[in-house]
Amino acid sequence: MKSSDWLAQLHLGFSKIAGKTHLVERHRKGPLTVQRALYPEQDLCHVYLLHPPGGVAGGDQLHINIDVRKKSAALITTPGATKFYRTSEAWSSQHQTLTVSDGCLEWLPQENIFFPGAKSELHTTVHLKGDATFIGWEINCLGRPSVQESFDHGEARFRFSLFRDGLPLLHERLVIKDQKDLFSCAKLRGQPVFGTLYATTQETGLVESIRSLVPEHHKHELAITLIDGLLIARYLGDSTESARTLFCDLWKALRPAVVKRPPCTPRIWHT
Repeated sequence: MKSSDWLAQLHLGFSKIAGKTHLVERHRKGPLTVQRALYPEQDLCHVYLLHPPGGVAGGDQLHINIDVRKKSAALITTPGATKFYRTSEAWSSQHQTLTVSDGCLEWLPQENIFFPGAKSELHTTVHLKGDATFIGWEINCLGRPSVQESFDHGEARFRFSLFRDGLPLLHERLVIKDQKDLFSCAKLRGQPVFGTLYATTQETGLVESIRSLVPEHHKHELAITLIDGLLIARYLGDSTESARTLFCDLWKALRPAVVKRPPCTPRIWHT
């Protein structure tokens, strides 16, 4: 690791005190931080993750650890896209561990953009304990389709794991390292944008009601299923804007059932 590489670490701990979720622990190293906790819903804590450099370069390592404790509830998002830049040799990585113990976490970052030539790893692990509830999404864009720039060289590795009380509910792994992977029918079928939304629920009727919300012209881009108490919605298409809009609409519909609250859109999404 060179002296110019960033090693960034951020730990956030949330606890419920006197009927309100507080950000009680905040430890950081390097350019990962948050500003103040926000309370547009009075008792539920909204937090925006900030990465001042504005992007992740070769050799950078980001570690994010979130701990949501008993009866507490937090919504975490980002003010903008996370960019993974091209590199000649060194890999960059972002590892995030989300632990929810009988509480509720909404993990709603904006999209990740992987520039051609990037060599990057994105790993997310979710640990749910007891009656914990979770809604989260990840949206990834390979290349910059808005300027006709494809991810024609480089390598991107993705891993997502979700456990409840130590038992695995979901393990996913995807590696994209050449044009064959981009156009494989078993992978991305030539589409540069893919994303997944996850929500804990036992309500089987939600699947059909959620599917009915998807506009007809987007139905070929989105698939929704429910397995072992986990609703999974997958997007595959060519637009991060479409992915964000669809996921936001699904989140608004799911939130009353999962979080037991009406939608409350983070203000940062409108700036």
